[in-house]
Amino acid sequence: MVHWNTTAAQGAQAAQAAQAAQGAQIEIRDSLPVSDASGRPVNSGWARKPLFQYNAAQMRGPIRRITESDRYVIFSSTYMLILEVLDGGLLGHIGVSLISLMDKNRSTQTFSLPFSMGSLNMPSDSETGSVKIRYKQWMIEFAAMEGGARIIKVDIPNFDRRRYLRGAVVLTPPSQAESLVTNVSWRGEKNAFRLSLHAPCYAAEGVMQLGASELFFAKGGAWGILDWNRGSRPRSDIRFWAAACGSSGGRQIGFSVGYGSADSSLGTDNAFFVDGMLHKLDQVTFHISPSNWLLPWRFTSNDNRLEMIFVPHQERFEHNQVLLHSLKRRQVCGSFSGKVILDDGSPLVFENVTGMAERRKTRF
Repeated sequence: MVHWNTTAAQGAQAAQAAQAAQGAQIEIRDSLPVSDASGRPVNSGWARKPLFQYNAAQMRGPIRRITESDRYVIFSSTYMLILEVLDGGLLGHIGVSLISLMDKNRSTQTFSLPFSMGSLNMPSDSETGSVKIRYKQWMIEFAAMEGGARIIKVDIPNFDRRRYLRGAVVLTPPSQAESLVTNVSWRGEKNAFRLSLHAPCYAAEGVMQLGASELFFAKGGAWGILDWNRGSRPRSDIRFWAAACGSSGGRQIGFSVGYGSADSSLGTDNAFFVDGMLHKLDQVTFHISPSNWLLPWRFTSNDNRLEMIFVPHQERFEHNQVLLHSLKRRQVCGSFSGKVILDDGSPLVFENVTGMAERRKTRF
């Protein structure tokens, strides 16, 4: 059982209320729980490191609505590898996608796990613990290492029913790197919330064996993104998210931007990272052609600090369903170019940074 400093929590909540009254996002600077003593979501806002304390056993509402996922996006100039483990209560999911960025081929294999209900043993802390899945002949492991590094291990004998995929990649953050952590709730859904950590700032190094071929991820030319989520989902949700990582002008850059049906007024999913340091953005809008998602996208922010163009080159559709619960995802990858105004007022121009964008719909 975690014991909280009640006086500190009350003081932090009073400061949050003052910021909220001014219509400002709330930056959390002290460790706070995501639920109160009765299990109701509290302490909405954002932080630069994992300050929010999460415990699924303390959440209010049925266990079938608890959703926990770890996803990594690892890529070089030639390949992108997306690995995801999701425990969605009624519907679990293990997915691996390997995308050739040169010839635009994609191999994807997924397994649905009906009624996972916490059986995947996802850690409650993003900084420690590991996810280790053995399913049929598959083995996937995500392990948090000392100093903030991550190691990703894969052993899939029949990837996409043709070749084995096995190997390991180490993800290393810059020194004293920050991450974007948000805790948001839903209006009208008193028990629903999402705690997210986005870290688009890892350097990747390792090798994956794909049949007779070797996929090299060399430090300085390969990158990684972490998308970590815990919470209790609403009856339905729609969410847009995009992220990228790379280098520009000798500096490591990355970003995470997104929005959806959750109430993000106190803490958006939007930030730019330079050498691991976070520069917070307010609301970001995705401008997408409704008729063709492979046409260029435009991204703008209401604080006029971000102007960005995304050039997609391939897309993927996914639909998983069990009983009345469904998950639909439309995902594209490509390159981002644009300009961002950093916290000190200086502009940063970037070109052709590799990343991905998606729309995800869930219904319960």
